[in-house]
Amino acid sequence: MRKLAILISVVCGLLAQPALAEIGRIKNATQGSVEVIRGGQSLSAKPGFKLEEGDTIATKAGQRVGITFLDDTRMAIGPGSRITLDEYKYDRARQTGRSLTTVNRGALGVDSGNITRTGADRMRVRTPTSTLGVRGTTFVVEVK
Repeated sequence: MRKLAILISVVCGLLAQPALAEIGRIKNATQGSVEVIRGGQSLSAKPGFKLEEGDTIATKAGQRVGITFLDDTRMAIGPGSRITLDEYKYDRARQTGRSLTTVNRGALGVDSGNITRTGADRMRVRTPTSTLGVRGTTFVVEVK
């Protein structure tokens, strides 16, 4: 009986833990690892690195990074950029969701995925001077 109580306690503890919040992965990066800032910590990220909501990706001069998200959105981040993945929610079963990405500086190229097919302005890109509502397209945003 005691073993059963311990097992139930362990299982309940595991279920109470938040699930991994992977929203996408770094697919490629030039010139080594890319800096990902998560929760105030600077992490070294290489291809395969799992991104989470709230992550900021910072590239150095001459460095580029490609990202693929769960909804098949693809992003290319140019040299000297700082991009924040503010919000990303995607339900694979329903193929619905929403995202908000902030381009603080640099260049961001996007080939939008399934999120944009579920409704107008489900994908948004914010810059220091404006917010773009994306309705399903390929585009580039550059902030100097």
